[in-house]
Amino acid sequence: MWQPDSGWQPVRGGMGTSTLGVWRVGDQVVKRLQAPLPGDPGELSDPTHFAYWRRPVEVALTQAVDETAGLRSVPATKVEEDEDGVTLWHPHLESEKLPGPFVAKALGRFAGEELPAYPWLAKQQLADRMARVERNGGWRTLERTTIADVADRLWQRRGTWLQRLDELPKVAQHGDPVPGNLLARDGDHVLAIDWSSLGHGPIGADLGYLALTAREDFDVMVESYVSGLPEGLADRDAALLGARINAVYTAVSRAEWALARVAEGPGALAGKYRHPSVAPYLRSLQRLFPQVEALL
Repeated sequence: MWQPDSGWQPVRGGMGTSTLGVWRVGDQVVKRLQAPLPGDPGELSDPTHFAYWRRPVEVALTQAVDETAGLRSVPATKVEEDEDGVTLWHPHLESEKLPGPFVAKALGRFAGEELPAYPWLAKQQLADRMARVERNGGWRTLERTTIADVADRLWQRRGTWLQRLDELPKVAQHGDPVPGNLLARDGDHVLAIDWSSLGHGPIGADLGYLALTAREDFDVMVESYVSGLPEGLADRDAALLGARINAVYTAVSRAEWALARVAEGPGALAGKYRHPSVAPYLRSLQRLFPQVEALL
């Protein structure tokens, strides 16, 4: 069985369904991916699902996004495969705080990239995530909150909005553009890590995910994103709609997940809104209320 060396320093973050761990080893960062085991969810072995376990390996081996515009990867220095999984080695980079509009424009430029037709690119990420939420019973914890009616309306209309997403232009998508995955500038580009959800998605989808953690106003981020899009790819309305749907449904699902984890403990649910593991998700959702209203 694979084991990390005793001198490796664990790194917080970077964990996922198939990620066994992340370590700092000198000037390298080492990530260990665990191959699916008997009884694991089938989605881990589905090359088009966002949770496909080998996608980071394929990204490293093909160098698919090493030189893309707007967003590009930190190239792997070593890929070690064995019967239990894969160990990825990348250079360690010090992260820097990047302005939201700069990142949004970079995402727009990346959306204009034409990725090769790799069979392992993720598709329909939000639809797959909503299907997972549905299998888990929907937004049941939110039914006990003051936004129960809003959540119910959004839940009932999820099929309509997912269909609208499917009708938007499909573009290159990082899939998880959160601050921890957006490390540093490389000229006009952003060096990004964790390409485990790389694929194609509706225009504006990446921007919607970014907006959940951005300090800047939603409309400011949309303008920056659109300014990075290649001419003729999509108009502002399409980008806004894609960003809005992804942001709202992701934010509500994350709020449900955060509340569900603390709901069974002692005390009223309302008294747990300020819990440190809950409050950031509720604040993110609160900032999106104008976008929620637009979907209602």
